[in-house]
Amino acid sequence: MRYLIVSDIHANLEALNAVVAANAGLYDQILCCGDFVDYCASPNEVCDWARDNCNAVIRGNHDKACCGLDNTDDYNPLAQAAVIWTMKTLTPSNTEWLRVLPKGPVWIEDAFQLVHGSPFDEDEYLLDVPEILRARQSMQAPLVFFGHTHLQGAIQFHGDQGGMIPAVALNESARVIQIQPGDYYLVNPGSVGQPRDRDWRAGCALYDSASQELVLRRIEYDLPATQRRIVESGLPPALADRLTRGQ
Repeated sequence: MRYLIVSDIHANLEALNAVVAANAGLYDQILCCGDFVDYCASPNEVCDWARDNCNAVIRGNHDKACCGLDNTDDYNPLAQAAVIWTMKTLTPSNTEWLRVLPKGPVWIEDAFQLVHGSPFDEDEYLLDVPEILRARQSMQAPLVFFGHTHLQGAIQFHGDQGGMIPAVALNESARVIQIQPGDYYLVNPGSVGQPRDRDWRAGCALYDSASQELVLRRIEYDLPATQRRIVESGLPPALADRLTRGQ
């Protein structure tokens, strides 16, 4: 089976459309590691697309916040403003859809898993060595896809040794990884809607479970259109500005 794996779309319809178009014919199913909404101006359109096209989904922390399942006490003022706007904008049916999204981990093919933050905590950021080691110890599958950090890349564990596989470089469009038998992998496909690795292009991944080939990709999209929609919607303009910087 060939999978298109996305995460952290964050209501960026233009980026999502570009990712789907660029990968047309290269996948059989679409999987998402959460955070469909917040930050950008198309939460309903993204939810509608996911409901119609995703074969497996899990919830992210912004999905929980925007449907009232979680508070925003630890969010900065910019993020809190975006949550308030999104809650007012979501249709009742999409709010309810967000409320019933499953919590990760979710098994795919009984072979690999989707999580949002980490295998041990859906809200954990896998950024530092202690969290990454705890995630490895918590892995129930040899391959786990995660999101949440908005940082594309992978961590490969061979025996007791772990090594980073970096994101696609700024002068590249893809990075091919051959999954090795017996090794363990934590893979972040990158954020579709709001990358934070100083590369504004949308991130995603393709995974072929038969050939065990994984491809990290970066896709250009109509960034000015997304920024105009953010500003015209009444969301804070800073949310548009940060997209250019990939932050």
